[in-house]
Amino acid sequence: MVARADLRVLGSAAVIAFSLGLAPQGGYAQDAAQDAAETPGGETSVPYAPAAQPETVQQAPADAPASDAPAAEASDATLPEISSDVASEAGEAAPQIDGAASPVEPQAASQSASQSPASEADAGVPSEHLPHDLSPVGMFMAADWVVKSVMIGLALASFFTWTIWVAKSLEIATAKSRAEKALKAIAEASSLDAAVLALNDQKGPAAMLAKAAKEEVTVSSMMGDQLSPAGLKERVTSRLSRIEAAAGRRLSKGTGFLATVGSTAPFVGLFGTVWGIMNAFIGISEAQTTNLAVVAPGIAEALLATALGLVAAIPAVVIYNLFARSITGYRQLLADASAAVERLVSRQLDAHQLVPQAAGRKQRAAAAE
Repeated sequence: MVARADLRVLGSAAVIAFSLGLAPQGGYAQDAAQDAAETPGGETSVPYAPAAQPETVQQAPADAPASDAPAAEASDATLPEISSDVASEAGEAAPQIDGAASPVEPQAASQSASQSPASEADAGVPSEHLPHDLSPVGMFMAADWVVKSVMIGLALASFFTWTIWVAKSLEIATAKSRAEKALKAIAEASSLDAAVLALNDQKGPAAMLAKAAKEEVTVSSMMGDQLSPAGLKERVTSRLSRIEAAAGRRLSKGTGFLATVGSTAPFVGLFGTVWGIMNAFIGISEAQTTNLAVVAPGIAEALLATALGLVAAIPAVVIYNLFARSITGYRQLLADASAAVERLVSRQLDAHQLVPQAAGRKQRAAAAE
């Protein structure tokens, strides 16, 4: 019995020693599998494995129990399982590394795919909103009805401005020519009757000045002894001043329209500009893009309204100032003609031509009685 117990102890010790001798080889196999997974090019480096130390194992006698051998076989069978687990873990580690790096490519692809439709949409939107013709006529046809109304009004204002300029230029030139001729005839006349005779065939306010003075002198001379030279001069001056004022008002007709256009046309054009820019921003919000090709047409239409306002206002202001100077010069000519007529009336009064005529009429009336 003692010998059999010793044999069992020795057999167990041999199995443990054999298993301990093979355990480092399993560790080295695991390290080798990891190095093979990490080494590029498929080259595997064989780790240094120390040589197994020979061990003296006493063989069991023939009469040893058979239960000791299965223990050794079980210990040997556990070694392949360890190596297979290590290999499976190494195999799973490699797909995990590949899986961690692989999601980067789909994300980049999704970003490029999401950006490409947006760029295509931005490229396609301007072609829908961009006018076919960017000339002034094309922008006018593509403008909103409010902006069109502003442009039409400013165009009509500009047309009437140039029409008034042509008509008034001819009228002022004709009036100045007549006034200069009448002034020359009055200045050369020695008496009021001679001036009226020289201006008999002429027309215009200057000729009317001399005729009006002659009529007032004739009417006042019928007063007889009640005739006052001061009163006559006052009445003549009043009639001449009224003629001058009427001539100035008649010649100034139409210039008020020029002043109105010059002062309001820029603001009307500014209104069209504001309205056009509002439409441009509305187009941006509807197109959902900030592309300049979408914004440019609306802003161009708005600026066209401002340009038309300036085109209408600037000539109107210049023409109004030109007419104001011309009318002032014409009124000065009428004032000179009126002064010349007053001098002729005063000269006639100083020559006592009116009083003797009144006395002679009285004497003739008394003789008739």
